[in-house]
Amino acid sequence: MHVKKGDKVKVISGKEKGKTGVILAAFPKNDRVLVEGVNIVKKHVKPNQVNPQGGIVSQEAAIHVSNVMLIDPKSGEPTRVGYKIEDGKKVRVAKKSGAVIDK
Repeated sequence: MHVKKGDKVKVISGKEKGKTGVILAAFPKNDRVLVEGVNIVKKHVKPNQVNPQGGIVSQEAAIHVSNVMLIDPKSGEPTRVGYKIEDGKKVRVAKKSGAVIDK
């Protein structure tokens, strides 16, 4: 998977196209990611200890990883991701600027 938790991404297709946000969670087995503020759905919740009233809660739903693109740390534009070996470690590299994404 070309993105990780904490990465800033832009949605490139679907009903949320053009929105940006930070990845809250990644689900590699399902090829899905949870992006902050994107794909908001209403969920009906039963009353419980945390929410004694119950009711309808808005929360993010997962979207397919192919619908998001990493934002280049240098230019701030969406970019493809490449991989390079540096100091014996595999790191992600932005294709547009060549900047190393992993610290």
